[in-house]
Amino acid sequence: MTTLQSVPALGTHPAAGSLPSRAETREQLSKATYDLLVIGGGILGISTAWHAAQSGLRVALVDAGDFAGATSSASSKLLHGGLRYLQTGAVKLVAENHFERRAVSRQVAPHLANPLTFYLPVYKGGPHGAAKLGAGVFAYSALSAFGDGVGHLLSPAKAAQDVPELRTDNLKAVAVYGDDQMNDARMALMTVRAAVDAGATVLNHAEVTGLRFTKGRVTGADLRDRTSGDEFGVDARLVLNATGPWVDHLRRMEDPKAAPSIRLSKGAHLVLKRTSPWKAALATPIDKYRITFALPWEDMLLLGTTDEEYEGDPGEVAVNEKDITQILDEAAFSIRDQQLSRDLITYSFAGLRVLPGGPGDTSKAKRETVVTEGRGGMLSVAGGKWTTFRHIGRTVMNKLASLPGHPLGEDMEPISRLPKKLPLPGIANPNAVAHRLLVDGGTPGPRMAADTARHLATHYGSLSFDIARLANDDPELAERIHPDAPEIWAQVAYARDHEWAETADDVLRRRTTLTIRGLATDEIRARVEDMLGKKA
Repeated sequence: MTTLQSVPALGTHPAAGSLPSRAETREQLSKATYDLLVIGGGILGISTAWHAAQSGLRVALVDAGDFAGATSSASSKLLHGGLRYLQTGAVKLVAENHFERRAVSRQVAPHLANPLTFYLPVYKGGPHGAAKLGAGVFAYSALSAFGDGVGHLLSPAKAAQDVPELRTDNLKAVAVYGDDQMNDARMALMTVRAAVDAGATVLNHAEVTGLRFTKGRVTGADLRDRTSGDEFGVDARLVLNATGPWVDHLRRMEDPKAAPSIRLSKGAHLVLKRTSPWKAALATPIDKYRITFALPWEDMLLLGTTDEEYEGDPGEVAVNEKDITQILDEAAFSIRDQQLSRDLITYSFAGLRVLPGGPGDTSKAKRETVVTEGRGGMLSVAGGKWTTFRHIGRTVMNKLASLPGHPLGEDMEPISRLPKKLPLPGIANPNAVAHRLLVDGGTPGPRMAADTARHLATHYGSLSFDIARLANDDPELAERIHPDAPEIWAQVAYARDHEWAETADDVLRRRTTLTIRGLATDEIRARVEDMLGKKA
């Protein structure tokens, strides 16, 4: 367990300053010349901006929507080594993934990640035998230096105690292993904050309308602020295209003849109310290559995912009836019917995996990062795993440093000299934060509810005290947003003033859990929009 600094009392924690206005940020972006302009505020762009700012570069980051507004907040919420990769012999890859997973969950963001035990049920007639899976989870845990315990086999009776909804008919054994879980949107936002703390200038809801060229080289971008309609531009010595599923769209702005570099795979998920407590997650083999997950997450149950090629508009990806049926049918291999009622579904979402171009089944394709340089010198980066977001940021920085003809390498602090496990803002032991919120969080008003204290501690870490201070100063902000959710109105004010929230969806879908719980009512949405209109 990482030793963390003691948690200060509420009155002693430094208050965070409000963000500059959008107009101020637009002016700052348009007047300066940046070393690096990152287009795309998904986790790859955010991570690269963070590492670049740490390296001493002057960095700007823009996104047409919200930070982590697309696939980066539509993942399976896992930090994992990739158990299925062992089947293809990718032992080194799994070990590297485990290293990154442990670094994030233990040193970088222990306040935003939590360990999760996985049960892998072995049914009679299933695609894998108990001996094979037992050996597989042992090897998987060995590659993690047994940091999550030793992978082993468990009796069906013991597993059913921890997961009451587990189907036990024809269940021969259960393989056990450990990984980690997170709220992907919160992890991404904290990384944006880390980039800003390191000196980056960021703006969401800013759409690229064209690229700027100097003597044939891409040297910036023209943008439109989607919230105001204002148009402005950013000049930069180098532009990085990190637009995920839209990466080829931007590459064609650079070169209309640019050939496709990627293909897309759709992954859909369902969120359901739980009918009973779950102490572990289920990872159920569907065939030799695919696994379906059932994950306890945010007091709910997360089911998924699908994996099929997608050729439509990335902005229109959505869960359809076929996806819902597939997810519920596959979950039914190992979960009892009462937990799979459609009446329990509160939300559904879909994201797009960016895969290297080429033929074949997308479920068997490698989840690797594609880095290309265009004829105008723009770098494009796409694909990879959430788990390795720090590694991808370092990889892109190393690529920037090695580009011939680019002077950025002379100005950058070598990646090898940067702190290996620099923590994200708010790092603290969440148990200690929750305890301090319960002790001090209600002064002078009513005592903070235990579930609210725990929620704040595991989504903001020590930054929770800034939110608690808002609630103490204004009793209305201490009220719950909805009686069935732990969030309070102070989080909306905090999202508005400190976390770049511009729309109701920014708040309800990514900075809180109201939408995924099915609790984002019209009345709540209207009040959120009213609060956002009162930006400090």
